[in-house]
Amino acid sequence: MTDGFRVDLTALTQASEGVNTTIESMRTMRVSDIDCPSDAFGHERLADTVADFCSRWDQGVVNLTEDGREIVSRLTHCVQVYRQTDGTRL
Repeated sequence: MTDGFRVDLTALTQASEGVNTTIESMRTMRVSDIDCPSDAFGHERLADTVADFCSRWDQGVVNLTEDGREIVSRLTHCVQVYRQTDGTRL
């Protein structure tokens, strides 16, 4: 029986990679790239509302992407620190 706790470094690494994959897929498909002529909505005010929504949604995705990058950075740092700590105790 060991004292302390155990960290699954593989799971942390996979979580980091998963977040990174999601960020990369979001970079290639921006909400603001939805290309639809305003007359397709049949009403100018509705078209303006959809355009405004897409713009705000896109900003939200940008914010989530920034947060995701921070998560990746912290997970990667944790894995590195755990590995260094385990290496010094061996």
